Amino acid sequence: MKYKHIFIDLDRTLYDFDLSTRETFLELFDKFGLYERGVTPFEKFYKLYLKNNLALWDQYRKGEVKKRFLNVHRFHITLLAFGIDDRAFAGRFASDYLHLSPRKKALFPNVIEVLEYLHKKYTLHIITNGFDEVQEIKIKSNELEKYFTTITTSEEAGAKKPEKKIFLYALKKAGALPEESLMIGDDLVVDIEGARQVGMDGLFCNFDHLPENALATYEVKGMLEIKLIL
Repeated sequence: MKYKHIFIDLDRTLYDFDLSTRETFLELFDKFGLYERGVTPFEKFYKLYLKNNLALWDQYRKGEVKKRFLNVHRFHITLLAFGIDDRAFAGRFASDYLHLSPRKKALFPNVIEVLEYLHKKYTLHIITNGFDEVQEIKIKSNELEKYFTTITTSEEAGAKKPEKKIFLYALKKAGALPEESLMIGDDLVVDIEGARQVGMDGLFCNFDHLPENALATYEVKGMLEIKLIL
């Protein structure tokens, strides 16, 4: 195999971001008494939050909103839909969410087995669009740091996947060449197409069983299949 360096996305590739988010929301609903304040049903609130969060992250990636605004506003506008117009309250909810969520142990099944296998053969790195302090806690809480030589966040690089800049930054930080590097991720555009722009091959973690595509060099439906390819 020609690869020396493997770059891996964190959220929704190694770490079950959706599981940790849902578990945190259930805890905070009780802590902040949202049921008593008429925020029901939970599923309606949660689905609306996911929609608002996705839209704000898209704006953040385009540089249209700042990190601090995103962190609070996604909760504020969701609470507004349930008649709670209190930005300070939304800020407290956001603060607790950012504290609790990354501390959840929420790796996908077989992640450690695959990392144990890969780090004996390749130099491993993380490229993630998350915020520095959140991703650092998440990595330490899930005992991932021992597998990775470098960790690059979008905040550190000053650019977000799929921009070329973050991949070039990560390659330089790792001392790696594009042609000897492979990107592993769950998002065809953000991870795979982004990496391909700078000459890296891509391995698409198609956990949602989407239709076959031509963007990725390799594709797997489950984590253990990575061992068969690499």
